[in-house]
Amino acid sequence: MKKLLVVILTVTGLIAFSCDDIDVTANFSNLTSNIWAADSLLANGVNAGGPGELLEDFNGILLFNEDGTGTFGVYEGSWYFAYEETQIVLSSDSLIMPLTAIIEELTGVSLKMTTVFPNINYPDNPTNIRMTFKAE
Repeated sequence: MKKLLVVILTVTGLIAFSCDDIDVTANFSNLTSNIWAADSLLANGVNAGGPGELLEDFNGILLFNEDGTGTFGVYEGSWYFAYEETQIVLSSDSLIMPLTAIIEELTGVSLKMTTVFPNINYPDNPTNIRMTFKAE
């Protein structure tokens, strides 16, 4: 009876660890197996992806390579997941600082991220950013 309990606990543990691996692999696969086209780029709820707007340089495509490099609109740089794949960090020599965004949705066809960006003119009033992308 004791051996049966050990076997059941071992199998349960293996199943639990396997499920965690599947989730991590699914997020990585969803992110890296697509070319992401900008769908909506908002700053404080207003379109900010047009010419001269705050998110103009993110308008276009995002490409996340498996080696951690990528293209983010006009930027070339690197990326990695943070906080158990609930956030993504984008870095580029062309950005003032790394951009850490909360992943609101990541599927095979949709990527939605939000972040807060400092407002130089009003430090107590940062800019709320929401970027959505569709798989091409």
